[in-house]
Amino acid sequence: MSESITQQKTDETAPTSGGFSFGELIRSPAAGAFFGMIIVFLIFSLFGFQRNFLSVGGLANWMNFASTVGIIAIPVAFLMIAGELDISTGAVLPASAMMLGITSGHYELPMWLGITMTLLMAAGVGLINGLLVTRTQVPSFIVTLATLFAVGGLTLALSDALINNTNVSLYSPDWAKAIFGTRYFGFRTSVFWWLALIVVFFFFLHRSPWGNWVFAVGGDAESARNAGIPVNRLKIWLFILCSVCTALAGICQVVQFNSAQSATFFNMIFFTIIASVVGGVLLNGGFGSVVGVVFGTMTLGIVQQGINYTEIDRNLSLLIIGVMLLIAVLMNGTFQKLATSWSTKKDKG
Repeated sequence: MSESITQQKTDETAPTSGGFSFGELIRSPAAGAFFGMIIVFLIFSLFGFQRNFLSVGGLANWMNFASTVGIIAIPVAFLMIAGELDISTGAVLPASAMMLGITSGHYELPMWLGITMTLLMAAGVGLINGLLVTRTQVPSFIVTLATLFAVGGLTLALSDALINNTNVSLYSPDWAKAIFGTRYFGFRTSVFWWLALIVVFFFFLHRSPWGNWVFAVGGDAESARNAGIPVNRLKIWLFILCSVCTALAGICQVVQFNSAQSATFFNMIFFTIIASVVGGVLLNGGFGSVVGVVFGTMTLGIVQQGINYTEIDRNLSLLIIGVMLLIAVLMNGTFQKLATSWSTKKDKG
């Protein structure tokens, strides 16, 4: 029973190993995101050519933006595939930055200890989210909305109480700068963290039994539970993963810019969800891919930063993102039907 559920989900979301097939690409969750990214890239290359959009600096600019979003977006997508949602990332990101800034900046604790405390704090938030969702059956949107404001409020209150300020400076040692906060050929270290996580997360979702569990839970949680999949435990770990990755992005930011602020990043909530949906993840779960989310994140980065290399009004970037999101939502259902019909035909054959 478990094998049939997980195999069906794998067939719908991952290509076969028999080699590349254009037809398989069309039916994959990443299809719309891939073609969308190519179209957006070509448009901005045309209009931004004279302003060096295609230069290494231009590439680094939108990749640096995309990396911060991307580190968080893939774990958010995992939760969406599993039928859940985490919007507390907008508060966990500044809370993590402030945690490291206060512990290793203001109180001058060793950097490794500050990083460890920051990651543990984020894991605690994720654990609370996971336990509340699985034990109370309250929708994850409501639970994480509550923790968004709770963590945001605590960050402001504790910052004011501990350092009498909502901003903090941090001067990191050379090893921390090299790992979390410098640039290589114009690219921030967050880009390399993102690339490494893409590889790890791809194997987790598409090449491991745990990835099959994620798809099975998102497709039908009750059937997955009856098949022996530890649904609640899996969701709790996904919430923890989401918060820890958000903390990693926060650590990279505070080390990169030598300062942190406690204001909640509401934009990050929308950016991660938009990157996931544009990347082919369905809002009702059970369908998506790591590669698609990567394409969606890159598309978002191109629009958000690439518009500065063109004559297009900067204010229109939000309009473009909104149109992309609407098109993605309309198209994702089509790609899911294509994948499902292909999987059915394959089983009959």
